[in-house]
Amino acid sequence: MSGRAIVQSQFDRAADLINLEAYMRKILCSPFREVQVEVPVRMDDGRIEVFTGYRIQHNGARGPCKGGIRYHPEADHDEVLGLATIMTWKTALMDIPFGGAKGGVTVDPKKLSKLELERLTRRFTQRIAIVLGPYRDIPAPDVNTNAQVMAWILDEYSSRQGYSPAVVTGKPVALGGSLGREEATGRGVMYVMQEYARDFGIPIKGGRVVIQGFGNVGSHLARLLDSEAGAKVLADLQRQGARHPRTARPRRAGKAGLRMDRRQADYE
Repeated sequence: MSGRAIVQSQFDRAADLINLEAYMRKILCSPFREVQVEVPVRMDDGRIEVFTGYRIQHNGARGPCKGGIRYHPEADHDEVLGLATIMTWKTALMDIPFGGAKGGVTVDPKKLSKLELERLTRRFTQRIAIVLGPYRDIPAPDVNTNAQVMAWILDEYSSRQGYSPAVVTGKPVALGGSLGREEATGRGVMYVMQEYARDFGIPIKGGRVVIQGFGNVGSHLARLLDSEAGAKVLADLQRQGARHPRTARPRRAGKAGLRMDRRQADYE
């Protein structure tokens, strides 16, 4: 199932439970605005590559749209739309004055140099800047994007609109970002795990954990579970494979689990 289909299925179940009227279902399932752009980028060897980018604003009834931008080779319209829809539900459930949006570029950023990544980000920002703004739509980091990417977006947007630090979240602290933002999602996952464990009588301290993914969320989750919750992180699973004490370099893997004071590269 596509991301869009999964979200639609979940919405239909919830709507049935509260007998939501048909007209309201149509409104809540239809995005407010969809932008698809072609992003030409000059590569380091002089070639021009063209990437496809998306920014979908699902609903802004509660305030400016809010949602991340991801760079991934499988990012497409349906995935971005599904995630934008979820952002609407998330901000509403937390009762904060934002709507839901999401963005993405169909690209494998691991195949780009840092300069190519910057050119891509700046050109993509130029293409979608007309729908962004502190009171309109505020991007954030997501899969394969980080504080550096947000800094490029902030700089590119500000070069045309004047200094606008509120146009993105997740930017470096030196540019007005928030302390703790980088680890916030991973910390949230830890809190959910702790609540689940409490309700079902599962001990977190001393417990054994396997984490799927070791990026913006998984890496911080692993560190926090190890340092704050007292759990033993035995392995993490990634697209390229898995790592655990038996396959990691012996001098950098403890018998009780992975060493969370080491960088991911130490286990590659």
